[in-house]
Order: sequence, then C-alpha cells, then structure tokens
Amino acid sequence: MNTIATSVKKIDTKALLSTLWIVVALNMVKADVLSLYIPGSVEEVARTAGDTPIPLLMLGGAIMMEISILMILLSRVLERGVNRWANIVAGAITIAFVVIGGVTYPHYLFIAMVEVICLLLIIWFAWKWRHVEA
Repeated sequence: MNTIATSVKKIDTKALLSTLWIVVALNMVKADVLSLYIPGSVEEVARTAGDTPIPLLMLGGAIMMEISILMILLSRVLERGVNRWANIVAGAITIAFVVIGGVTYPHYLFIAMVEVICLLLIIWFAWKWRHVEA
C-alpha cells in the first residue's frame, strides 16, 4: 500500500522543503489579504501597535515574509549541511512570528494552523535529512 510517508520519501528533500516554503508564503499572503476585508481591521492594527509606528510594523512583517520567500530559493541551492540548519532556524523563527504576531480572526487561526503544520514539517524533514540523495 502506498502511503503518504512512502510518497514523501521518493521526493528530493530540497524540492520538498522548497515546496513547503511556497505553501507557507502563499498562506501568509492569503491571511493578510483576507484580513483586509474585515471592517475595522486596519484600525485594530493601529490600536494594538501601541507606540510602535505602523511603518515599522509593516517593515517587520515584510522581513518575515521575505524570510519565507528567500527560503524557497535557498532550500533549492544551499548544500545539505547549511540547508538543514537554515531551514530549522528559519522555520522556528517563522513559527514564533506566526504564533506571536497573530490575531484571533477565525480565518487567520485556520491559516496559521496550516502554516505551523507546514513549518513543523520543514523542521522535521530538515532535521531528519542525514544523507545526500541520488
């Protein structure tokens, strides 16, 4: 019987990690776009920002998005040893961002759950990546 685990083992680790980062990046964008359609969401961001200027918050969000986008490429081109650690560290940082920076809108919670699952898979596959594949 062909299981998901067997199918995943047949996929090149670099391609698998890169694909998971694509899923994470797309979900981040989707969560932000959907949030714009909620009346008052922009005002809520301004209210919860406190003394932090909104442009600085947006810069932080842009940097976090860029990490995910950059990992799509780096997962494909870095050598295995560096690649493993880059994926583990970037995955952990991104999980912290998703969990700490999140809001409680139902769509965001659902998308954040998908992102965290994908990020945990990234960390898991990078951690287990012990040999160079043919």
